[in-house]
Amino acid sequence: MSRFLVVSASMGAGHDAVAAELGRRLRADGHRTVRMDLLDLLPAGAGHGLRAGYRTALRHFPWAYEAVYSAFFRDRGPVGGRRIRAPDTGPLASCLEPRLRRVVEHRRPDAIITTFHQGAQVTGRLRSAMGSGGPPSTVVVTDFAVHRQWLHPGNDLYLCMTGTAASRVRDATGCPAKVCGPVVPVRFAAPAPAGREGGDSRWPAELALRGAGRPAVLLSAGAWGVGRGLTSTALMLARTGHLPVLLCGRDEKLRARAARLPGVLALGWVHDLPSLMEASAALVDNAAGQTAVQALAAGVPVVGYRPIPGHGAEGVLAMAAADLTEYAADGPALLRSLDRLVGPGPAREGRIRAGRAVFGTDAARLVAC
Repeated sequence: MSRFLVVSASMGAGHDAVAAELGRRLRADGHRTVRMDLLDLLPAGAGHGLRAGYRTALRHFPWAYEAVYSAFFRDRGPVGGRRIRAPDTGPLASCLEPRLRRVVEHRRPDAIITTFHQGAQVTGRLRSAMGSGGPPSTVVVTDFAVHRQWLHPGNDLYLCMTGTAASRVRDATGCPAKVCGPVVPVRFAAPAPAGREGGDSRWPAELALRGAGRPAVLLSAGAWGVGRGLTSTALMLARTGHLPVLLCGRDEKLRARAARLPGVLALGWVHDLPSLMEASAALVDNAAGQTAVQALAAGVPVVGYRPIPGHGAEGVLAMAAADLTEYAADGPALLRSLDRLVGPGPAREGRIRAGRAVFGTDAARLVAC
């Protein structure tokens, strides 16, 4: 039995979701885990401010977030073909590394796992500083497009969703990198039937009633309800024979606004997403995050459309390049993709097979081996 410190960050919900699932799997195998939010290590109020600033930029100033992403995150490749040796990790990682060291010295874990890109910088710095006296660190990359902030040569192991991502890590850092696929709770592949814990029988009946024969198409906006043209996309789908189901996350203002649109079903935070996906025909995605990979596990075809800037746009394109999803550059392309995918047929079945094929080795077993 080993003791794992799992480091995540409450920037949206995706990093925490992966951390929680990894912890569950490790505990099921007999290990002990402690999960912490990297933002909690910052001085009082700083973590909240960082999270609020990120959310505000995505919502109201996407051009500003794109500029920051381009300057500090976007992959430019190793300069002159050389690997990263001592990256400039910036003031945030410099502030967090001694604070994480104190946590490690107090809890004395056998290993550290991080599911957040800035966590990869901090654990890499810490591992380099502590050497053989410190616990090994594993980075579970939650992005399909591996940007620069994930990369630090001090880490011991990277787990990636695709072979392309793993090659990028190995080329840039020299670190071992393995392919595990996305980390998704097993219930997405096999939703619990009604009457069992986690099961909900209302979605098939409710979608059938509201849709009146129209295929239900989920529109993902993440935990924060972020996206460009969400309501206009929903209206377009409603007018072309679909039942758009807008997943507004925790944005109650978006849900209230979308609920007034004719032919649109607007939902807040959905606790039984596996059953909702099982009753849906497709997902329109804008971030290449957890909702997208959960849909792949559930056998729901995914179409990327109007991605959020930065990591969202790069991830949506990377998923399509890996033949896991389709990408629609405009409204007519989105409708053409849905026409092929929402009904039975070889196009839908092929897309489902390709999506499910990305799920490989259990990440928890790779961490614990």
